[in-house]
Amino acid sequence: MVKQYIDTHQQRFLNELFELLRIPSVSADSRHKGDVRKAAEYLVNKLQEAGVDKVELCETPGHPIVYAEKIVNPTLPTVLVYGHYDVQPPDPLDLWTSPPFEPVIKDEKIYARGSCDDKGQVYMHVKAFEAMMKLNALTCNMKFMIEGEEEVGSEHLDVFVKENKEKLKADIILISDTAIISLDHPSITTGLRGLSYVEVEVTGPNRDLHSGVYGGAVANPVNVLSKMIASMHDEQGRVTIPGFYDKVVELSAADREAINKAPFNLDHYKKELGIDDIQGEKGYTTLERTGIRPTLDVNGIWGGYTGEGAKTVLPSKAYAKISMRLVPDQNNTEITELFSNYFTSIAPKSVKIKVTPLHGGQPGVTPTDSVAFKAASAAFEEVWGKKPIPTRDGGSIPIVALFKKELGLDTVLMGFGLDSDAIHSPNEHYGVKNFLLGIETIVTFYKHFAKA
Repeated sequence: MVKQYIDTHQQRFLNELFELLRIPSVSADSRHKGDVRKAAEYLVNKLQEAGVDKVELCETPGHPIVYAEKIVNPTLPTVLVYGHYDVQPPDPLDLWTSPPFEPVIKDEKIYARGSCDDKGQVYMHVKAFEAMMKLNALTCNMKFMIEGEEEVGSEHLDVFVKENKEKLKADIILISDTAIISLDHPSITTGLRGLSYVEVEVTGPNRDLHSGVYGGAVANPVNVLSKMIASMHDEQGRVTIPGFYDKVVELSAADREAINKAPFNLDHYKKELGIDDIQGEKGYTTLERTGIRPTLDVNGIWGGYTGEGAKTVLPSKAYAKISMRLVPDQNNTEITELFSNYFTSIAPKSVKIKVTPLHGGQPGVTPTDSVAFKAASAAFEEVWGKKPIPTRDGGSIPIVALFKKELGLDTVLMGFGLDSDAIHSPNEHYGVKNFLLGIETIVTFYKHFAKA
């Protein structure tokens, strides 16, 4: 019955998603503040149409949070759905094969910014709710909390959660903002890495200088920054910040073996990425490096003249944005402080250093023996015909640790994207099949969760 409803309304579901995807809700860009609100208002309208009892746009000092609920019976279990409607900037635009905010379907995939992360995935929950309402099949109370600042660190979400604990009371959190291994190998994410994200500024002379007159005598901030960044990994691929690994929880041999049982083809991995070889921390597999080990990466670096032609300048300043993915039991605040102290200490006296923390979040691990996890596993098995594989995800969703700390609730990370969906990159896409199967699997989750 559920599948028939989805099949019947498939085109409408896609049309509605396309309307949401056309809204450039880029939370990092103040020029799109109105668009971010427009996306929130769109979700408010669609949740109203789907049949919630109450829906509101909750204001914050930043972008608003959409809250909605449907209380079928206070004695039934309650599921709180979390997601986000803001998206990453689409840059660089010239690498997109179609405009990022003009969604198109190519090869059964929806191409648009936010198609997978996270508009497409959060909209599955709206349509799953609609289907259950129309079919009189809603077996649990439902609450929605959909924010507009996830891509910029969820700066105001912790305050909202702390101030609305009664409103957000539930039995479990359900999030679709992660990936499965493949359509042939469904999986459920059981762990997420944390994040420490900083911007560094290196200042040399008090103005840009002529590189012929001053080059070789005055420190070049770009050269200095490059050398400092290069020194932050040793020959074993380990981060050189003192104390960086002190609180890292080392997994047992059995746990590592379980992680590496997930299907993975290294040759396909390299071919799909267009690389000839991989790199990383020595002694760990690719799946371990991206799931259970901490990392440090430069996300952007700039300084001096980067325009057309030549300008022989010795720049006054150089900048970089650096992210560190963290694992249990690393603390993002502590790691940020360790980075700042170390980065400042290795700088030569010829430059001045400024480190600005931008945002971060704690790592989290979700239990696999909970009623909700078992319900999610049963839902995948019923819809996909295969038992899902537990996996660790390399990404970060800080709200998971926040929910556990403030609400005492565990999270089920039931995502349906693919690692190849190019989230945060040009040509982001999301499979039509993933979208439709996701709706069906979410509906089935509620059936099994209510039974349990």
